[in-house]
Amino acid sequence: MIKALIVGVGGFCGATLRYLIGLLAHRLSGGHWFPHGTLTVNVVGCFLIGLIVALGESKGFLSHNLHLFLVIGLLGGFTTFSSFGHETAVLFRNAQTGAVFLNVFLHFFLCFIAVFIGHELGKVL
Repeated sequence: MIKALIVGVGGFCGATLRYLIGLLAHRLSGGHWFPHGTLTVNVVGCFLIGLIVALGESKGFLSHNLHLFLVIGLLGGFTTFSSFGHETAVLFRNAQTGAVFLNVFLHFFLCFIAVFIGHELGKVL
């Protein structure tokens, strides 16, 4: 039961951060046609998961409970594949085909690169 609580607290923190960053991104972009907030949290979350896992592997600091809190809870609540899918479907329904392909490409490419860079950075820190 304690482990579920650890994940839940992390998820609450991550989801709250995602919401706040989404608001900020919406304001900064002027609320335009592209889902900047979701892209931002997914790329940052991918970078952080790569970094945290690599640091945990190389430095041994990542206890099971810390892994549950940071990786499963915080970053699981922070990143949002369901929002990505929904926003892409909205773009598709609105016949914004170019934005659909741009959104899909940027998410997959940038998230892959972010995990890779985070992991490599974590190995050298």
